[in-house]
Amino acid sequence: MANWRLSAIQLNSVPQPEQNLAQVALYLQQLSAAYGNGLPHLVALPECFAVFGGRDGLQLQYQAALGQGIIQQGCAALAKQFGVYLLAGSLPTTSPDPQRFSASSIVFAPDGSIVADYQKMHLFDVQISDSTGSYRESASTYPGQKISVAHIDQLKLGLSICYDVRFPGLMQALAAQGMNLLSVPSAFTKVTGAAHWHTLLRARAIENQCFVLAPNQTGVHANGRETYGHSLIIDPWGRVLADAGTAPGWISAEIDLSDCAQLKQSMPLAHHNRFNSEPKP
Repeated sequence: MANWRLSAIQLNSVPQPEQNLAQVALYLQQLSAAYGNGLPHLVALPECFAVFGGRDGLQLQYQAALGQGIIQQGCAALAKQFGVYLLAGSLPTTSPDPQRFSASSIVFAPDGSIVADYQKMHLFDVQISDSTGSYRESASTYPGQKISVAHIDQLKLGLSICYDVRFPGLMQALAAQGMNLLSVPSAFTKVTGAAHWHTLLRARAIENQCFVLAPNQTGVHANGRETYGHSLIIDPWGRVLADAGTAPGWISAEIDLSDCAQLKQSMPLAHHNRFNSEPKP
């Protein structure tokens, strides 16, 4: 089916997974009441939606193998309860390094099964002029090694996480595999978000001629970290279809995936690109 409903849930997540999952359940109930079971529905959660703003090492405490653990089991149950595809923006899974976890984005089907998973490749090791100051994600997070596109009928969902959005080569690799929707679950800081969030996401939509679904964290968290909010749904022309502002809640939009194919036919960027591997006349 070419027509889908996309929704992004915006959270001010806390360190306790049970509280965050309960908040997700509340918003899923609201979405179900608003839109029912007509179109296939993909609901996306932000980065670190289940555990955020806690002490060092807390994410590692909740890591679990793929398909296991209370967070993944909770997401599978919610997807099944509400009959939606649920993108668990990022959650901690086990990695080859026992001292670090993988930040995994996982797509759950309406029957609770896992459709696809992705581990965050680009890690946020930066200095920012905010209340946190220094970020060194690589100290606790193991970098991913694969790209991932979830194939769900006509939907080709390319998976990324937050800082990945600054590296267009990843999105170009996803586009080469047929991506028509890019997910960017995030915990973008207030400072970097105000400067770059809308610009980066609109650019990724425009240059890859795909829809973008970008749920973000928002507000001040338990450890003092400030996130930007403004979860977005963007069309392949770069138009913002929905913007969540700064309050916790959700946004939603109905899309037609055939818009991507029509745009690629009228403006064939991939064919015109002199820097891809396709032979040129």
